[in-house]
Amino acid sequence: MNQSVTGGNHSYKIIEVVGSSEQGSDDAIRNAIREAGRTLNNLDWFEVIGQRGHIDGDKVAHFQVSLKLGFRIES
Repeated sequence: MNQSVTGGNHSYKIIEVVGSSEQGSDDAIRNAIREAGRTLNNLDWFEVIGQRGHIDGDKVAHFQVSLKLGFRIES
């Protein structure tokens, strides 16, 4: 899903990404933002839109978090 949103005096592009981690949801969020930041400039905000995980036996093996990321479109 890609869309543009105008907020204040800025225009933003919105993308969806999924981060994962064996450590927890917060770490999955940070992983997604770090990886996206390697190729995207002007990241400004994120919104968690979903959470899920992988169960192995009776334990959580991986956390997955779906995010919307907003980044400013350069003039």
